[in-house]
Amino acid sequence: MNQVSGIAHPYRFLYGNAFTAALGGLLFGFDTAVISGTIPFLTQYFHLTPTLVGWAVSSALIGCVIGALTAGRPGDYFGRRVMLRVMAILFLISALGTGLAVNLTMFVIFRFIGGLAIGGASVLSPMYISEISPARMRGRLVALSQLAIVTGILVAFFSNYLLVNTGENNWRWMLMAGAVPAIILFVLLFFVTQSPRWLVMKGRVEEAKEIIGKLDPFMDKDAEIKDIVASIDQDALSRNVFLFRKPYLRLVLIGIAVGMFNQFTGINVILYYAPSIFREAGFSNDAALFQTIMIGLTNLVFTIVAMGLIDKFGRKFLLMLGSVLMSCFLALFAIFYTKGDHHSVVLLICLLGFIASFALSQGAVIWVILSEMFPNSIRARGSSIGSFSHWVFNAAIGFLFPIASGYFGIGTVFFFFTAGTVLSFFFFMKFLVETKGKSLEEIEKLSLKK
Repeated sequence: MNQVSGIAHPYRFLYGNAFTAALGGLLFGFDTAVISGTIPFLTQYFHLTPTLVGWAVSSALIGCVIGALTAGRPGDYFGRRVMLRVMAILFLISALGTGLAVNLTMFVIFRFIGGLAIGGASVLSPMYISEISPARMRGRLVALSQLAIVTGILVAFFSNYLLVNTGENNWRWMLMAGAVPAIILFVLLFFVTQSPRWLVMKGRVEEAKEIIGKLDPFMDKDAEIKDIVASIDQDALSRNVFLFRKPYLRLVLIGIAVGMFNQFTGINVILYYAPSIFREAGFSNDAALFQTIMIGLTNLVFTIVAMGLIDKFGRKFLLMLGSVLMSCFLALFAIFYTKGDHHSVVLLICLLGFIASFALSQGAVIWVILSEMFPNSIRARGSSIGSFSHWVFNAAIGFLFPIASGYFGIGTVFFFFTAGTVLSFFFFMKFLVETKGKSLEEIEKLSLKK
């Protein structure tokens, strides 16, 4: 498999490893979106108030925050592959535990465990793919993780729709359906390689060189290894304090802002509460769940489009374009909703336009940016901090949305998302460095010069 001749495709080994790691994103997406279809049934079964609905949803997000923040150090010590196996086990435990919950406390505990897995996978999956990918292909390969996320979201929406009429335990089957992909991921992870950059950090240089040859038969292995070795800062590798000092502090702050602005678009409010928003707008329960399938399909189609564009037009261009388009659709949705035009097809068109714009830009780009913007020595911990920011704001917004929308109205909340998305345009324009076509070591030199 490591020879150019005699195999079906010279990058078969690379694609197989990237695809398997991306399945962590599929579980991430499924676990994120499956809760949306269960909310009315959970509310009835556990007798939830709006505040407890927010707690049932955001309890997983607290796990995401902790999982994202703590995944980096074990990822450096045990390796990305081993920690992805741990995430698969946590996904399995969460799917079964939430589906079998007999009270809200039990449900929240297992949602929290699932959150740990989502947060960890959001760091480890794109980081692993980034570290095994050649520079010219890295954007679209890391975007495989996002493609898997939106596929998981669509699978969750579709399975919710299929299971909604299976009786009073429908919400249990919706949640336990996530056990199947968790088992598949765990098994497949026994067939993937270690990250060559992690092997270099562990001093296993010859093993890393052999793997680089398998991943990219056309690469100059010796030159690549030389660049990786030169980029390793042993002091930064061993001490967290270096993350918050020059020259790394600026990158850490940018990573935090990238995660924050991603959530200020309101994307996860739509994923978590789309059926509730549509029901509030007058759609029946079945119709509301069907609208979420349309959202999931739009997300998937435009993520595939973005994968074809990210290595051609670059990360920064797509982020800025998406900010403009998303702002327009969010503003239109807020205006029509505030006017009371709840039954208009325009609401659905606005949300689909927003989802398409998000998938084309931030959806495909954010995990690529966070996986490649940090130097080799701090990549795991730097990516963890960026993902930590993403999940902190995700948890806060997920918890506050039912409360804020009940007090101010859904339209007013979407005006807030519009303002946050407008601000993101100016942030991306000023602070982000274009990383298209550059090796991770070249990005490191460019970023630390700023």
